[in-house]
Amino acid sequence: MINFKDSNPRILVIGDLMIDHYLWGSCKRISPEAPVQVIDVTNESYFLGGAGNVVNNLQALGADAEVISVIGKCDVSNKLIELLEDINVNTDKLVIQKNRISSKKSRIISSQQQVVRYDRESTDEIDEKSQKAILNQLKKNIVHYDVILLSDYGKGLLTHKLTESIISTANDHNKRVLVDPKGQDYSKYSGAFLLTPNKKEASEATNIYITDEVTLEKAIKALKNQLNLKYSIITLSEEGVAVYDKDLQIHPTVARQVFDVTGAGDTILASLGFALSLNSNIDSAIKFSNLSAGVVVGKIGAATATLTEIIEYESNLNKSTSDQHIKNWKEISSIVNELKSKNKKIVFTNGCFDILHTGHVKYLEQSKSFGDVLIVGMNSDKSVKSIKGNNRPINAELDRAYILASLEAVDYVVIFDDENPYDLIKLIKPNVLVKGGDYEGKEIIGADIAEDLKLVKFIEGKSTSKIINKIQKQK
Repeated sequence: MINFKDSNPRILVIGDLMIDHYLWGSCKRISPEAPVQVIDVTNESYFLGGAGNVVNNLQALGADAEVISVIGKCDVSNKLIELLEDINVNTDKLVIQKNRISSKKSRIISSQQQVVRYDRESTDEIDEKSQKAILNQLKKNIVHYDVILLSDYGKGLLTHKLTESIISTANDHNKRVLVDPKGQDYSKYSGAFLLTPNKKEASEATNIYITDEVTLEKAIKALKNQLNLKYSIITLSEEGVAVYDKDLQIHPTVARQVFDVTGAGDTILASLGFALSLNSNIDSAIKFSNLSAGVVVGKIGAATATLTEIIEYESNLNKSTSDQHIKNWKEISSIVNELKSKNKKIVFTNGCFDILHTGHVKYLEQSKSFGDVLIVGMNSDKSVKSIKGNNRPINAELDRAYILASLEAVDYVVIFDDENPYDLIKLIKPNVLVKGGDYEGKEIIGADIAEDLKLVKFIEGKSTSKIINKIQKQK
């Protein structure tokens, strides 16, 4: 996967903001007034939808997302502002057009199934004054953005004239524009970096009915050539994502279980923009977006995927590389907060792990059995030298970390420089602290922080020192 260490790209989203409103309940009877279900509503929830869901996905990935859009002067608009501020997104670039009703889509859910949806919204094109305000905001701030995403839901915000002006302005500043398109006339998107239509949308836009790989290639090439795109992309639902540069490539889907595809297109757009803003190549970006979408379709509603979830998901698919499990202190702090929010039991242990042997592996496997997630603090080269002398370690810290991270029992590895891991333990605040059996009766660093302490006996005769001595005797 792409290396996202210390990444915080600044990404702008322009598009139709809306609220996804859910009424949750159950049905125990049919109405006497008409042959319809009577839903006993027990819960109600509000989520950012449309372009708002793209913003939410970007924030979840760790981007610094900003949004430019038009809202009305109504209760739905007030709720939109509240939801954006809840995820720390600045709302000062929202343009107010008094006569508009911001979009709200209400869904009634019974026993995890959508029963009916009803909408309230304005779909007329925004007025000339609002279009000028959006363009002025863009021109004033465009130098600060890494990538611009257009989330078009056909609600009247991305007019033909405004969309052309946005793309032209972005190209003048060498800023890439990624578009989730709408409608049958894609001419307003000409000059964009890429579009992300699904198969049905691409068929309608090109008048090429996509039934097989031949018609897929014909349609995807037509979009690229007619709209002067850098890359042409068509999402294929459960079949994956197709991309065309000089030839057609299909990246297969990685979804294990699909509960709800609501918002999957938003996730694709957000994750592509996020990956490309970090200068990944198009194939890596698509693989990343496929993983992101695989996470969100396994949830109910317009969901998001965090980097931690994506890495864990990829790991479960046996496609992640070991270095994805080596984290710095900032990253592990974020991961721990997320794990704790999900009530995961965190186990921590530490050591030099210079020459990995059976004793180490069994010790780590037993450590993992005490909880859900095992984090291993590993002494840096500097730390090992201060403890064991200048002839150690035998293996450099990144080599040791990579081998540790490749073990099935180990979820994350964090390198520390001090002689002891107290500051790291204080950062993680593990549920369980694990040490070797030789610490019995001794003072254990970090025992005052962890909720529980476990001592694990080492396997007799297995140690790095003994391996080194054996090698030296054979010389």
